[in-house]
Amino acid sequence: MRRMYRTILPLTAFAVFALTAFPVAAAIENPLGNVTSVQVIIGNVISALLAITGSLALAMFVWGGFLWVTSAGNQEKVKKGKDAMLWATVGLLVILFSYTFIVLVVGALTGGATASEGQPFNTGQVAPIPSN
Repeated sequence: MRRMYRTILPLTAFAVFALTAFPVAAAIENPLGNVTSVQVIIGNVISALLAITGSLALAMFVWGGFLWVTSAGNQEKVKKGKDAMLWATVGLLVILFSYTFIVLVVGALTGGATASEGQPFNTGQVAPIPSN
């Protein structure tokens, strides 16, 4: 029983301190700004993932070029460098075509904008960066 009090007393003291020292949850603001639509949030996540994949593809191009340039005539390293750049290109093309396919299919199903209408694919809002 005494052991239980050793645990409960500090936790109770911490809870009382935390409730009195910090503001109530009513002051919490939306970290995404005024964006409340799930579609906009998903679009922002997809845009971020596309940026990351583009950066990774660039890194693979640089790595493949580095292997190729520093091969010093070693055919195995030349092949590794060429393969790295080839597969980075294939990966970028797969991502580009799948993104285009998804945008066109979702646009056709929801009646949204398509490329044939002359409008950009991304017609949603972008979450603003909060300023402090």
